Amino acid sequence: MEFRTTSDCKYSCDTATHTLHWINAIIHFLKPFTFFMHAHVVNFFKDRLWESVDKEWMDCLRNEPVENLLLIPSGVVQDHWPASLKDFIVTLRSLVFPREQADLQTVLPGLHVISLNSVLAQGMNMKKKHEVEVLSAVVNSIADSARGHTIVDVGAGQGYLAQVLSFQYQHSVVAIDACSHHGSITDARAERIKKHYAAQMRKSETGNWSLNVPKTITCRVMSIGMLKALTGMSLHKDDAEQLRPFEEDNAKLEGEKLKSSCNANNDTSLVLAGLHACGDLSVTMLKTFLDCKEVKAIVSIGCCYNLLSEEGIDKTETQCGFPMSAGVKSAGFSLGKNSRDLACQSAERWRGMEKDAGLHNFELHSFRAAFQMVLCKYYPEVMITNPSIGRQGKSLRRRQHRKVEYPLNHKEIACPSLHSNMKGSCRNIEPKELETDKNSGLALDTDVLFHGHSSSKSTRCEGPKSVDKYALFEKFSQSGLCHLGLKPSQDIKFHEIWKEAEPFAELIGPYWSLRAALGPLLETFLLLDRLLFLQEQGSSLEVIMLPIFDPEVSPRNVAIIAKKILTQI
Repeated sequence: MEFRTTSDCKYSCDTATHTLHWINAIIHFLKPFTFFMHAHVVNFFKDRLWESVDKEWMDCLRNEPVENLLLIPSGVVQDHWPASLKDFIVTLRSLVFPREQADLQTVLPGLHVISLNSVLAQGMNMKKKHEVEVLSAVVNSIADSARGHTIVDVGAGQGYLAQVLSFQYQHSVVAIDACSHHGSITDARAERIKKHYAAQMRKSETGNWSLNVPKTITCRVMSIGMLKALTGMSLHKDDAEQLRPFEEDNAKLEGEKLKSSCNANNDTSLVLAGLHACGDLSVTMLKTFLDCKEVKAIVSIGCCYNLLSEEGIDKTETQCGFPMSAGVKSAGFSLGKNSRDLACQSAERWRGMEKDAGLHNFELHSFRAAFQMVLCKYYPEVMITNPSIGRQGKSLRRRQHRKVEYPLNHKEIACPSLHSNMKGSCRNIEPKELETDKNSGLALDTDVLFHGHSSSKSTRCEGPKSVDKYALFEKFSQSGLCHLGLKPSQDIKFHEIWKEAEPFAELIGPYWSLRAALGPLLETFLLLDRLLFLQEQGSSLEVIMLPIFDPEVSPRNVAIIAKKILTQI
């Protein structure tokens, strides 16, 4: 079976030569705009970031309706904009990998996406259900064509994908995750599903149809050697139980003990699957696919580029997650953390924001940038730590489409405890909405900051006459200091800080919109690097990069799918 795909994009990634040509075009485009890539939006006022942008662009966009600003990352331009601005946006979008969901049955003949029943879908939100339905069908198709005996779900989370592959598609599955709690949930959920299917079998008298139940392993995958050991292990239940859970302190030692088993079963044929495997984990999967002969195919959907390690920038003893390909390494074009953060931005999420939510978020970004001036002037010692405050997660996503109401009275400021972006394992961190600027260092949680609660009848009070923005900024700052464990000083002149920042606050929306437009291009660059890495291995592989999810539902939708060509006997 050969992969086939079509695209309206002017660039191609069908071969290593074409992919490298695309990569070089991206690098050529990005070089004049490194000031955007490396910027911290929190320093907007402090470093007067708008002065780095073409003045004609900013003068044009400062009065542009917010609806038009939110469309910039999607490549939408207006006729009255300067020609150079339109050329920037149109050229940028021409370099972005297309995200429209592929016709999967054309690319993977015989594939059929099956809707999940209520038992398998229990606990999934709409996004997760869509992802698991589609990805399980794709993995099933790849596993069948690669003659894979066992599927290894890397970064399995609560085991949704693993369970669908086991119960619905009847594959042998091993689910690996760093969180022991996830392993327990996976096991308990699998037992409930197993009872349901067993009861159905008894009722229908289908005979001795065996039920596959995913085996769980709790282990932090820290290296290619560790993942090779896990994928090469014997898949008997007793072995899986013996491996769960790994203690982090002796994980490397246990991995060494397991390495010898990678060649113990010459008939082992594995498929690696990863649904939004975090940061370097996606890279480790790709390298393991090449290094472990038992792994015949891989389906990888990456996530959390902000957590990637980068050669020459991050101090690490292990191989870095970027760059992977010899082509990108030879180009010598580095990204840095801010650029990798920016790669997490989604044009679809920007386009889906309502006007009021967009306005509100731009205003919150202006508060955060002004608060940075407070920290710089009154707490310079804190600036060394790159402070991050607030909450990130599902609560923000649930409010994505809710209208926001500014309360006119603020009697109390909440000060919840600090929350870490990373829990006890390598979690799947989804792309945040505008409410969470990965580059700002602050999750802009409106409920925390303002004690405001949305309702269907709420409306945004527009303009400085209807709301005292200075009062909101002061409340914002007081809450921010509380989050950082700092005692507000009576000497802080919040009014002077806001008076200095306010005249330029209307520029933050245009600036952030233009910068966010680079996000999909930077993600394209990172994905093409991974694709080229596989293409550089020669004709022994079939490899494709394919948008498999509906981008409106799951913006991080590009899968890298590769198979080792089976030797004909």
